[in-house]
Order: sequence, then structure tokens, then C-alpha cells
Amino acid sequence: MSLTRRSFIWHTGVAGAAALLLPTEIQALFAPAGVLPSSSPEAQGISAATILEFLQELENSKHEMHGFVLLRNGFNVASGWWAPYRKDLNHSMYSMSKSFTSTAIGFAIAEGYFKIDDPVISFFADKCPANPGEYLSSMTVKDLLTMSVGHETDTTWEMIRQEDWVQSFLSFPVKDKPGTTFLYNSGATYMQAAIVQKITGKTLLEFLEPRLFKPLGISGATWDSCPLGFNVGGWGLHLKTEDMAKFGQLYLQKGKWEGFRILPEGWAEEASSFKIQNGRPEDAASSDWAQGYCYQFWRSRHNSFRGDGAFGQYALVLPEQNTVLAIHSETPDMQDLLNIVWNKLLPGMKSGPLPQDTKSELALKKKLQSLSLQPPRLQATSSLHGSLDGRIYAIEPNDNGVSRIGFKQTGSQIEFYLQSQLGEFSCIAGWNAWRKGETRMPGTPPNLFPIPYDQLSLSKTMGSAGWKDDNTLMFRIQYFESAHHDLITFVFNQDGIKASFLNSIAAMGDPQSEKRAVLKGKVI
Repeated sequence: MSLTRRSFIWHTGVAGAAALLLPTEIQALFAPAGVLPSSSPEAQGISAATILEFLQELENSKHEMHGFVLLRNGFNVASGWWAPYRKDLNHSMYSMSKSFTSTAIGFAIAEGYFKIDDPVISFFADKCPANPGEYLSSMTVKDLLTMSVGHETDTTWEMIRQEDWVQSFLSFPVKDKPGTTFLYNSGATYMQAAIVQKITGKTLLEFLEPRLFKPLGISGATWDSCPLGFNVGGWGLHLKTEDMAKFGQLYLQKGKWEGFRILPEGWAEEASSFKIQNGRPEDAASSDWAQGYCYQFWRSRHNSFRGDGAFGQYALVLPEQNTVLAIHSETPDMQDLLNIVWNKLLPGMKSGPLPQDTKSELALKKKLQSLSLQPPRLQATSSLHGSLDGRIYAIEPNDNGVSRIGFKQTGSQIEFYLQSQLGEFSCIAGWNAWRKGETRMPGTPPNLFPIPYDQLSLSKTMGSAGWKDDNTLMFRIQYFESAHHDLITFVFNQDGIKASFLNSIAAMGDPQSEKRAVLKGKVI
């Protein structure tokens, strides 16, 4: 319990507190630190019917929803997860990670580790080119924060191919004067992470733990690292949906939590205010990517701002509505997802409490409890259905070094396994029903940024399988601590097999992200 709440109870007593406060305020008063108090939507000025319409629109859209938390006036008015996703599991954040990285920069500056106008090369003199030139020499921490380092192209894809990412970043030509031109550049965020660790001796995760995560009650966070051991900064953070909501609420409250100041004075306002134009100003009426960029936050329409990650990871902060919306999802159209928020949710937010609507509240509660991703509905059987158990195929030479594919089948589930030079890997699925499993198969879970095999951990999965036709078996593997899934297709032809893989990133339009070979072979 914070000092603010403790003092209130001390002076009024428990009975006095109950007499002076509304029921939702009493709940907030006694809520454990780090726990978001709940309220009916109507008590906070938004109807349950509005939220139901919002959810219906999402489920009728092209967006695959994983989880959301809606906070109004500091209260959790609605939250839900589409099974097999759950509130207690981490989810990949992609570039939503950047907002946490800039928060670490804010702490480090306030604590005197360095200044926002310090030159980037001053931290890495041993890794700079022999003749850095005027523009590289003048690049500052602030330029990293505002994505205005002067590069002509994003450094990320070249940088991550190297052992030393810092040296790679500093080797890029700086075409424009830093601070003048916006270019989205995850390498610039990585450099922030590298600076924090170089100066403080702690990774971003270690540095933020006592300053941010512990005060907000965030536990179990993980962050991917580069080959030299720096957290990557621009992506790779894994948090729960509620953790994102807490983070957004902290910024909405201008850096205060439970009556205490968490963020340095003024940092929340400074980090979330317009710094440089991004996108085309003429698109500002319809695009949330043309409202301006901040310190690793984006300005949004309706005088809002957000942390933002690929495929629909959002912490959307609406100060005028005193609202935070956290979303985990996989979407091919991030703007359309925000449009649904603006068109369906925003108009229903009113300035004061609304009349109680018991019928809609019960319907919303039922809806939130029943959210789920349904497995594909395919044929439950075929002429081959009972013959796969124990069948093994020798696979032709291929780029992924897979030598065998085998199957194990029961009445309720099927498992396939691959044998390669790295070992044996399997995935399990129910017949037209999710079956829980885990895998460390190379290339899983799908990820925009390749993860070396030796850094892969076991991925939690839900798998469902069925027959597309008499000779085609399809597996849907959902990696429910990430944004993505896999579709694996086995085509059987007499004594032969062809296996193909399609991750959801490739399916949404990036075929280069699918690196797994089509496998062909013969039964043994």
C-alpha cells in the first residue's frame, strides 16, 4: 500500500474511508500495489454496449486479436484474451520495446550518467571510424531518441548480420545533418541500449527493474540480446498485456504511480510530445503515422500518443479521455486496427458516469470470458488417417539439413517430428482442436529478426491439424507467447511426401521471412 493510501486510512479509519468514497474508489484504495483496480464501464463513462460493439468489429475484421486491456480514469473497465493467449503470459512486443528503452534513457539522464546532448561517439571512441566526419561527430543521444541520426537507410538489417552491432552502426554514412530528418531506424534504439549498459554497467532489463518494473508490479520480463550481450533495445522485450497498460497509465499520470513519482519530473511530458515530423503532413487527417515522432513514442490522432510495435502491439494513451488501451495482436494493417479504436470505441467515451446497464454488462462479461481463436475447421479424417502412426520418410538433401520426417498418431492427436543435424524436433496437434505443446524447432517462433538457434528457448504452442483433402494434412501451430503462427502442409503421394512451411509473417506479405526449405522424401 502506498503512503498516500496508508495516510488516508490512518486519518479516516476504515469505516470513514468507506463512508467518504464510491465503491470503485474503495477498491482502488485497498488494491495491492501494482494491481489495476476494476470498475464497471458505465461508472467510468463508457458503456458496456460500446465495448461489445468494439469487440464485435474486431472479430469481424482481418485482425487476429490476442489480448487487450482498457483503462479509464485509472480503472480496468474491460480486458480479455483470445484463448490460447492468456493474461499471465508474456507476448512479443516488437518496437513497443522502444518506448521502454527511451524510458531508461530518461532515468539515466536524470541520475547524471550522461546528458541528452552528449555526442554518440563519445561513448564508443574505440569503435568509431578513423575519420568520423562532421555529421557523425555531431550526432547526439537526442538524435537517437528522435530517429533523426541522418542515415539514408535503416541500419538494422545490416547491423544484425555483424558480431559488433555498435561498430556496424557507426560505420554507416551519415548523409543528412543529425536532428533534421526523420528515418525510422531500430539501430538508433539499439545504440541507446548500448549507451545505457556501457555507462551504467547494467542491461536495460537490469537497469529498469528497480526503477520501473518493480514499482509497477511488472515481473517476468525478458529482453533479447545482441552477440555482445546488450539488450537489443529496439525490439525483443516480452511483457504481459497488463504490463503494457500499466506503462501507458504511468505516462498518462505524468510519471506518477500510487501517489509516488516514478519517472523523472517532466520526462513523461517531454518524451511524449512532438519532436520531429514523420510521414507526410498532408496525410495527417487519416494517418496515425503522420502526426509526429517523440522520444521513441508516436503522436496519434485525437491528441493522443502511443508506444507501437509491429503487427499491432500498442500502448495507446488518450489524455483528453483519461484512457489507456493496450493491445496485443497480429495484424496486416496496423492503421485499420487503430481506425476501429477511433470509430467504435472513442465516440462512446463520455465525461461523466453513465446509467447502469445490467444487461449489457452481463453480456460483456460473458463475451470477455469466451474470447478465443478457433482452430481451422478441416476434414477430421481421410483414407490415410489411420496409417500415419510410425511412418517415417527419408528426406532429400536440403538447405535446412533435415534428413527425416516421422509421425505419431492417436485417436485425439497427431505429432510430427523432424530429424536434422541439430537434433530431433517435434510439434503436436489435436484433430480440429488445440493441443498444448512446446518446441525448439529451428525457425520458431516466427520473428522479424532472426534468432540464432543457440539462443532459442522452448516455445509454448497450441496445435490443430486436419485434412484439406484426402492427401493433404495441414498443421496450424500457434506460438501463444508471440504474435505469430505457422502453417505446415504435408502432401502425400503414394510412397512420397512433400512438406512446406509458411509462417504468418510471410503469409502477410513478406515471403523473404520464410527461410525453411520445401522438403521432399520417400517412405522408409
